Amino acid sequence: MRLPKFGIMRTAYLLIGGNLGDRKENLSKAVSLINEQCGPLTRASSIYETEAWGITDQPSFLNQALVISTSLNARQLIRRVLKIEEEMGRVRKEKLGPRIIDIDILLFENEIHDLRFLKIPHPEMQNRRFVLVPLAEINPSLQHPVLKKTIAELLEECPDNLEVKKIME
Repeated sequence: MRLPKFGIMRTAYLLIGGNLGDRKENLSKAVSLINEQCGPLTRASSIYETEAWGITDQPSFLNQALVISTSLNARQLIRRVLKIEEEMGRVRKEKLGPRIIDIDILLFENEIHDLRFLKIPHPEMQNRRFVLVPLAEINPSLQHPVLKKTIAELLEECPDNLEVKKIME
């Protein structure tokens, strides 16, 4: 699948994560597929490990924030990331349950989308340290388009107290 060579390039912030199988290898494969099918990676955070959020009786997650430059619009991008998840073997059994890979669109330019299948900015990002810590590493001054606060401010105010531990630069 080839991306158009011309057109308006947009910036999207993604969070990838997973807690099944070879977690580091799964993140690496997801980065490669996103780079091929969605647009070039322009920045990536370190990899962080966090206890499972929500349903806690499962293995810890590895997470990484990514910035891509894409010629896709937000609807096209969500379709591509869902296809990548499926291609990697993601099976949706239970909300917040274990998974081989999860790819979330956190922010897409300053756009706001509130559709059944596409919610941007991610509606829970300000409540989850495992999202904010890697995002703050790559762009602490980025402003949330709805809350009008920076990622650094959101991290400071975040009610989540799960430890987010950097394991790999």
